[in-house]
Amino acid sequence: MTRMVLATGDLSPALAELKHWLGITRTVDDAQLTALIGAGVEACEAFTGLTPLAATIEETRDASHEWTRLVTRPIAQVTSVELTDAEASRTALADDEYDLHLSGDGSAQLRLRRGPFVSRVVATLEAGLAADWAHLPDGLRHGILRFAAYLHREGEAAAAEPPAAIAALWRPWRVLRLA
Repeated sequence: MTRMVLATGDLSPALAELKHWLGITRTVDDAQLTALIGAGVEACEAFTGLTPLAATIEETRDASHEWTRLVTRPIAQVTSVELTDAEASRTALADDEYDLHLSGDGSAQLRLRRGPFVSRVVATLEAGLAADWAHLPDGLRHGILRFAAYLHREGEAAAAEPPAAIAALWRPWRVLRLA
């Protein structure tokens, strides 16, 4: 399974908050700070299992007639389902060629109705807890900012896992699954 983020929302409000937090007024560091915010969003998603900000995401997996759980959560909608072959050419599937089950918790399962399956399936999704930075729950937003600030201060010495104070902000949102 591969997952690729195709588009995300505007992070400029987050950049303004982070610069205020760090006491930075220059614009020369904006690109680096925006990248650190992006890393904070990714760390938040990895820790919680939820996509914090609205994004367009593609999940590619083996085609199957068995129910397969999509990784991304919470899913607002599935915009397309396509088959892709070895040459990476895609064929859109009609609604009657697959089954999709969206759950109330934002998860989804997908299965194809026909076979044989010698290809992969690509699902394009619209997902995210909040439409934009301003509507992100406070604990997630502050955790992302603190993680970006932590990366900025610690540089190469920063640990991959969030510090305990940041994890505490994200823990109420964490989704755990039994394997």
